[in-house]
Amino acid sequence: MKRIAFALVCLALALAVLAATAGAGPRAYTILLSMKGPGSGNPFWAAVERGARDAARALGVNLVVLSPPAETDVQAQVAILEDQIAKRVNAIVVAPTDVSALNSTFDKARARRIPVLFVDTDATWPHKVTFIGTDNRAGGALGGRFLCQQLQGRGEVAIITGVMTTQSIRARVEGARDAMRRCGLQIVAELPANSDRALGQQVMEDILTRRPNVRGVFAANDLMALGAAEAVKARGRTGQVLIVGFDAIPEAAQAILRGEMAASVAQNPYNMGKFGIENAVKVLNGQTVPKRIDTGTTLVTKQNAAQYAK
Repeated sequence: MKRIAFALVCLALALAVLAATAGAGPRAYTILLSMKGPGSGNPFWAAVERGARDAARALGVNLVVLSPPAETDVQAQVAILEDQIAKRVNAIVVAPTDVSALNSTFDKARARRIPVLFVDTDATWPHKVTFIGTDNRAGGALGGRFLCQQLQGRGEVAIITGVMTTQSIRARVEGARDAMRRCGLQIVAELPANSDRALGQQVMEDILTRRPNVRGVFAANDLMALGAAEAVKARGRTGQVLIVGFDAIPEAAQAILRGEMAASVAQNPYNMGKFGIENAVKVLNGQTVPKRIDTGTTLVTKQNAAQYAK
């Protein structure tokens, strides 16, 4: 009888050890997702957050989502990251608000052995685990070539840029600029609107006033493109000035279907969030991941805009 009791005690202890070991897996991980802006203010970031939350739920990860109030608020993101580093999160998945300004903060994460993965926007910090996102230069070139084809390589065009210290924005602008110059389009204006819709409208009004013969515009994101479309509409020139955006958010897709925008370059923000969490867990479990994971781009025009308009 004593032997049976002893065996049962041993079995209970073994089961307890197994349970404790299981609890030390992904369910014990706390991962920070810090985007360049809140998901509530931009459908793109909302999709990134949704992908991250779905992956975290599937893997049993505790996900903390904290983002600055605006894409230009570098110091707010620094404060968020340093607070979470002090709280010893297990990993950081971040879309940096600046290509270099956060490097000293990332150094603090590295000192505490907290892996850092970049999504959407790459940066200069050399110790990142991986970059997960769009080849933004290729995406910008896709939008630029569309304008080349539609305008047959002739006429004046403009570029509305975002925050040029942001790697993703700069790469889109460079890709579009190079493609349009190669086909013979004349770039007569290149003005910033800081990823803001109201500023996009204001900048476009200025372009139309100073360069009334402009025939096409590449905007580095859809919020600026939608603002530009409003300015063009107010001048009664919808359809005469072709506007290409970037992100293919639902409102932009709807504008394409109405003929107020000509096209947008779609990314896959859901996969950025999803792959970010999945690869963070892989690293925490001792696995290696690729240094660069491309989530792809698609040109959205009237032919396929309906699937992005929901």
